[in-house]
Amino acid sequence: PPRFVPLPQERVAELSGIPPEDQVLLHAGTPLDDEAALGQSPLPEFTTLDLSTRLLGGKVHGSLARAGKVRGQTPKVAKQEKKKKKTGRAKRRMQYNRRFVNVVPTFGKKKGPNANS
Repeated sequence: PPRFVPLPQERVAELSGIPPEDQVLLHAGTPLDDEAALGQSPLPEFTTLDLSTRLLGGKVHGSLARAGKVRGQTPKVAKQEKKKKKTGRAKRRMQYNRRFVNVVPTFGKKKGPNANS
């Protein structure tokens, strides 16, 4: 028959004033049930138990909580097929035409090739 060993939480509550419902009994980092008797649980003899208080939690703090946020939110768009870029002589010819042949004379400061106006 399993023998009921009283949980040490009542004794700690007497000594420290911390109520038993705020205490957690741990074995190898795993919390034990409050209702289970130590004689019923499959713990080896002379095992070490840790007693700690309950912690508020459930939230992750810091920048790691937001890692990957933007990439996860953006919808996946299929890549479009693009025209093959010109190389060599054909590229130089296109460059020449853009810079010197098709020039529209404007007043004021010259704008770069990426200007949106």
